[in-house]
Formats: sequence, structure tokens, C-alpha cells
Amino acid sequence: MAQTTVTGATVLEVIAELAELEDPRIREVNARHGDDHGVNLSRLRALAKRLKTQQELARELWETGDAAARLLAILICRPKAFERGELDAMLRQAGTPKVQDWLVNYVVKKNPHSEELRLAWFADPDPVVASAGWALTTERVAKKPEGLDLPGLLDVIEAEMRDAPDRLQWAMNHCLAQIGIEHAGHRARAMDIGERLEVLKDYPTPPGCTSPFAPIWITEMVNRQHGTGELADTS
Repeated sequence: MAQTTVTGATVLEVIAELAELEDPRIREVNARHGDDHGVNLSRLRALAKRLKTQQELARELWETGDAAARLLAILICRPKAFERGELDAMLRQAGTPKVQDWLVNYVVKKNPHSEELRLAWFADPDPVVASAGWALTTERVAKKPEGLDLPGLLDVIEAEMRDAPDRLQWAMNHCLAQIGIEHAGHRARAMDIGERLEVLKDYPTPPGCTSPFAPIWITEMVNRQHGTGELADTS
């Protein structure tokens, strides 16, 4: 492991600082969600702000394999500096949901290879990798739907979401909800698929939060967009 960076900070010093931020109670809560770090994310972001952007340090922190170090690496890296192959390897190494989620949202989405990776990951036989492809697809559903086969996506969701592994199921469900929220012409079908499959229908949702059950999620978000207490016309 390299120990020096251009700014004089060392990987060992940063790892030691992360260790000081470790909180067993946070680790216990994170463990319930499949994550293996115990660092308060606000304090992690504060450390990243102090370190500023350091691409080489980010790569070195990633190579440690430590989840908190990898989250920090994501915050201080230059997203556009990674090659496609690097990002593919990093996704497969990510391991925990939080590291994968941050990698996709904070790095891959800002990288010029994002569309190539979306297509490759979407078709990957590993359901965890495929979930990243679905996450990138959901981004396009909302922001750049041109060229996407929305009926085809709904076909796949209808056929495969109920029995998909957890992370892939969650990503497919998000895509289903996003199609229903953003595309009125497909809203009725998206609602119907959600009602019939009942995926995440009984998911425990804290007060004040929107349920991830697609029909409720779609209804809530459309109502917010239209400022009404009734679901907008789905015809």
C-alpha cells in the first residue's frame, strides 16, 4: 500500500482517523442493512471536505478494501478520471449496498462511460451487478428516456421482479415506480404490475417517509407534482 500523497496526507493517517470515528452503535444499525462500517456519514463527509479532491489517495483508499475508506474514496475522487474497466472492477469489488449505491450515484453517473456500463451491467448474470444496470436505467427513465423501451422494461419487471434477489428486486421496483411517476402513458400499467406482484407491499416504512410499494410511491409522487390529493389521470 502506498503511504504518501501529493498533499502529504497518508493512507495510514486517514485510516487511523476513520478508526477514531468508528461507533459500535452505528455499525450495529448498518449491519442490519448489509453494510459493514460504523462511521457517521456526516462526519465522513466532513473529513472528505477537509481532504478535498485527491484522485490518487482515493485509489489507495479503495484498495484497502475497508468499507468506510471506500466511501471516503468515492467522495474525494474525480469521477471522470476512471476508465470503464476500472469502474467495472470497482463495482464488482464494492460488496456492500452503501458502497455500491454511492459508487453508482456519485461516480459512475458522472463518468463518460456510464451508458456503456449501464448496458453491460443491465445484462450481467450477477444480480448485484445487474442491479447497478437497473439503477442507471432508472436515472435515464427520469432524465433522458429517449431511446429507452419503456414497455419492454415493464415486460421484464412483470416477468422477473417478484422472484429476483433482494438488491436486484429493489432496483427493478425503483425503475417500475419511476416509469409510473414520470410517464403518464405507462402509469396505469405500472400501477397494475405493482398491485399484482405486491413487491415490498409490507415493507416497514417510518412515519413521514413514502412507502417503496410502487402503487403507493407512484401515487404519492404524482400527487406532489400536481399538488392534488387525487391521483392524476392515468389514461
